Amino acid sequence: MRPPIEDYGLLGDTRTAALVDSDGSVDWLCIPHFDGLPVFGRLVGGAAAGSFRLGPRHPAEVVARGYRTDTATLETTWRTDTGRLTLTEGMVAEVAGQLLPATMLVRRLTAPDGPVEAVIAFDPRFGERRRAPRTEHRSQLLVCVWGTVAVALRTTPTAAVQPGRPTTVTVTPDRPFTCVMSVAHREPLVCLDTDTAWDALQGDEARWQAWCRDIDDALPYRQAVVRSLLTLRLLTYSPSGAPVAAPTTSLPEVLGGVRNWDYRFAWPRDASIGIDAFLGAGKHDEARAFMAWLVSATRLDRPRIPVLLTLHGKHPRPERELAGWPGYADSTPVRSGNAAAGQHQLDGYGWVLDAAWRMGEAGYPLYAETWRTMAGFADRVADRWREPDAGIWEVRSDTVHHVHSKLMAWLALDRALSIATHHRTSARRTSRWRAERAALREDIERRGFDEARGTYTRSYGSSETDAALLVLPQLGFHPADSPRVRGTIAAVVSELGAGSPLLYRYPSGRDGLPGVEGAFLPCSFWLVQALARGGRAGEADTLFRDLLALAGPLGLYAEEMDPATREYLGNYPQALTHAALVQAAVALRAEGAGHVTDPRGAVPVAEDAP
Repeated sequence: MRPPIEDYGLLGDTRTAALVDSDGSVDWLCIPHFDGLPVFGRLVGGAAAGSFRLGPRHPAEVVARGYRTDTATLETTWRTDTGRLTLTEGMVAEVAGQLLPATMLVRRLTAPDGPVEAVIAFDPRFGERRRAPRTEHRSQLLVCVWGTVAVALRTTPTAAVQPGRPTTVTVTPDRPFTCVMSVAHREPLVCLDTDTAWDALQGDEARWQAWCRDIDDALPYRQAVVRSLLTLRLLTYSPSGAPVAAPTTSLPEVLGGVRNWDYRFAWPRDASIGIDAFLGAGKHDEARAFMAWLVSATRLDRPRIPVLLTLHGKHPRPERELAGWPGYADSTPVRSGNAAAGQHQLDGYGWVLDAAWRMGEAGYPLYAETWRTMAGFADRVADRWREPDAGIWEVRSDTVHHVHSKLMAWLALDRALSIATHHRTSARRTSRWRAERAALREDIERRGFDEARGTYTRSYGSSETDAALLVLPQLGFHPADSPRVRGTIAAVVSELGAGSPLLYRYPSGRDGLPGVEGAFLPCSFWLVQALARGGRAGEADTLFRDLLALAGPLGLYAEEMDPATREYLGNYPQALTHAALVQAAVALRAEGAGHVTDPRGAVPVAEDAP
């Protein structure tokens, strides 16, 4: 029995993240960072890859589950034969200036009604070979070691925990059961007593609540926006500022299929979209941090923008398959690395230069180095826009002239010219950008538009459409309510609709891979933006409300959804989906649409502790 993807909750510390199901089992955690090796990998590696369960000993009904208000702390409450049992858990993000381990997972069971039997099943396995640890007991600690990596577990009351062997404990109203797991990687192992660790988690909650108070109160559907922004922040690798696309690898886009990719990397495109989302919500420091990462991480490749990078700004290792890993729902192969890193994707330049322009519009002029970087990117576009590319969807087949890529290339040159009005730039350079922008526009309008159907197409000479074209109203290429824009939106909805409010990103069976993937959730939020910007705010608001109703039980979203079963598919939680949700809410606010509260009530939130 596999938990559905949407059953998993996210625990994070802005360095790595854990996924925990409603049975209290941590089935995914990589150490020491998002793209490290899994120590709990059951999610895609089977039982032999390790897990960490803390919950009722006997089958029990989940009666409440949610994040504590404006925090990253998750609470799950079960009803057992002898009373309620609640698991409160989280990771500590802020460790600077304190003697705390860089990675610390804190979990506490409470039983307010009477004694409840619970179980702790701690079974860490490490790496691709799912190695069992060398273990030793030190006073009240269980220490698991694999070379330069160590994991320590302390419990209060002390329990005789052995890796791989479930241990029964009794939780009483006056005596909660608390676990603290600490991680060390090439550093001293710091082990805290459980009371100190619990205090650290509560201090972290207060910091998250203060962070959320700064989010614009005027945003419609604010609770959903707050949860999305918290998720984006948790998926930002704080040592470098890199935004990870998702904390998982190989969660399938088709159950039982081969469309399984590693998303534990940073895409400059995603960082650019994140800049827009954070700016729109009033979180300017986060937007500036993303821009700083973009400038720093691309320095070795300029004027080329890499498709994706590691969290430390390096090129990822070659993509490979993990032998013997059964995958989620028998979806193989399980992959490490992402071969898209070697592709040429023209659209990325448009996203990045648009983000730089938006920073200036928000009152943050570009530093000289940043402008030199952006100008170099614009030169690259002027040099290469006539070439085919792999496109935003990273299709692993022959490159073609994607219309969306050409539009984003046009945007790159347009934004560069706008920024240049505030920065010293040679007339020769701007003259070239202007000429190439005009040539690009003529090329797109002549070769990328289907006059008979009244829509832009997926690629030059194609009769297909592409949901990525929904960004058209945001670009300024045409007025947002022009016939060509309206015709393109209508074609996307008609030809790529997967049952309202869902959309496929392109026609099925046209990417060289077997199986039909699910509906792509960011595209539906892009449709909200397109409708709002095009003067159709009422339709946009209705669509947004329908999409909020599809959120997972914890307010989290994956990359895709099965239109028939409404199960989540793809890596989870997906940063792009959450950023698109925030952008959609910002678009609704700009058009005076939307509501301050969610139509289905608040995003699930646990009751705060006294």
